Amino acid sequence: MLIPNTSPAFLPWEESGPAPSWGEIFGNDNPLALEIGCGVGDFVVQMAALHPDLNFIALDFYNKGCIKTCKRIDKSGLGNVRVLRAEARSFIDACIPAAALQTVIINCPDPWPKLRHRKRRLVNSGFASYLSRFMEPEADFYFATDFVDYGLDVAEFMDVQPGFVNQLAPDTFRHALAGYPVSKYMRRFMDLGQPIYYVHYRKS
Repeated sequence: MLIPNTSPAFLPWEESGPAPSWGEIFGNDNPLALEIGCGVGDFVVQMAALHPDLNFIALDFYNKGCIKTCKRIDKSGLGNVRVLRAEARSFIDACIPAAALQTVIINCPDPWPKLRHRKRRLVNSGFASYLSRFMEPEADFYFATDFVDYGLDVAEFMDVQPGFVNQLAPDTFRHALAGYPVSKYMRRFMDLGQPIYYVHYRKS
């Protein structure tokens, strides 16, 4: 049984329900930023504080993660973040208009490290092409991972992905990104000497 989430930052949503009116929900028409897989919310809280001019939608499939994220948001007093428990594609299809996102962020998704499972990885060329339909011109796409193979793979296919321009050129990835918050999960690996792979592209 799911623990109820009563935070004002939490937005209940059912796949059969109507699409949210983001302007009404946030009380303004600021651009939308989407984080897919917000974990326990320490990244999105930092990011939302740095960018008060953006409205952040934080998605996670796990109820406990959503609750922890909401607690962080409530404690911070931020009004520009809403949290939803949802599967990414179902939510985006139903709730995000075409060309509506100014930023898309995916940090440390499940790397599915076993070779036979890697087809299950969320971020691939097909998913980048899918996301592009919901991103406005000049929208930013950020990807970060602690898993070497995943980082190199995303850096490689994004470098030839139609409709995107590398913002880290001549590099295809970096191990540090100015102005990009470090989550507690990332810090855990960095403290062990394991680098984070950052990829940053912009829709052309």
